[in-house]
This record gives sequence, C-alpha cells and structure tokens, in this order.
Amino acid sequence: MTMQLIARPHDSAFKGFMSKVDNARDFFEIYLPNRIKPLCNLDTLKLASASFIDKTLRSRFSDMLYSVQTLKGKGYFYLLVEHQSTPDKLMGWRLMHYAFCAMNQHLQQGNNALPLVVPILFYHGKQSPYPYSQVWTDCFPWADLAYDLYCNPLPLVDVTIASDD
Repeated sequence: MTMQLIARPHDSAFKGFMSKVDNARDFFEIYLPNRIKPLCNLDTLKLASASFIDKTLRSRFSDMLYSVQTLKGKGYFYLLVEHQSTPDKLMGWRLMHYAFCAMNQHLQQGNNALPLVVPILFYHGKQSPYPYSQVWTDCFPWADLAYDLYCNPLPLVDVTIASDD
C-alpha cells in the first residue's frame, strides 16, 4: 500500500482502493487501534452492506463498512472518508450515528448481540491537524454532562422495587 495514495486521495480513487480487501486489510493493519487489532482476524475481512447511510450524505461521504471475525464473533469496522476541505465539528457525532446504524442493521439481520463498531475518520482536508475532538460527547454544549449521561448507566425508574407504603 502506498502512503502517497492515502495522504491526499480523491474520493473515487480511495473508494476503489479500499474496495479491494487486500488493500483494506493493509489499511487496518496500520490504522486500527492497537487495543483492538489483536482481537480481530483480518484474514476474514469482507466488505459488508452499508445501506443505512443517508442518501443526502452519500453525495458528501464515501462510506465503507467491513465485517471481520473477532475472538467473540462477528464485528464491524466502519470507515468514513471525509472529503470536504473544511473539518466538521460534529464529525464525532456523525461517526457514532453511523456506528449505531451499523449496530441496528446487525440486530435487524436476526443477531441478538451488538457488534463492536470501530468508526475511523480518514481526514485529508487543508487544515492540519484535524481541529475537532473525535469524542462524540464533546459535540454537546455541556460535554462533561453528556459524557456522564451517555457513558454511565442510564437513569432507571424501577417501580417493581418500590414499596407500596
């Protein structure tokens, strides 16, 4: 895999490059987070359907979804190629939205457990480095509160344990 192609790709060239599983495998060998890479058998990497991507976003993004066997069953990599010249401060949310959509698609296919989805942003804009947080809860005005709310157990009102008194 040539790093020059990865550095400033045109959308169609990058999508064509990544549609070849051997190239995608090389990409993930380099860019997949180190804590996740040993859990995946990249020899089982396959392109998967990403039909959940919004049609209006398709004109702005090149979406690639891959499935891979992991130590705990099937998992997914979701790769979103950002090809705007200006960064998007809501990209963290957008990536999480797509990850949730991939999880939902997995459940709709009859699976009964959520897969891990690894969203990866491939950024090639003019501004360097990428200026916005990739933590999706940082997209909220009260980022600390959003993190606390969405990364901890959700509030529960369990009337089955309430006393009748």
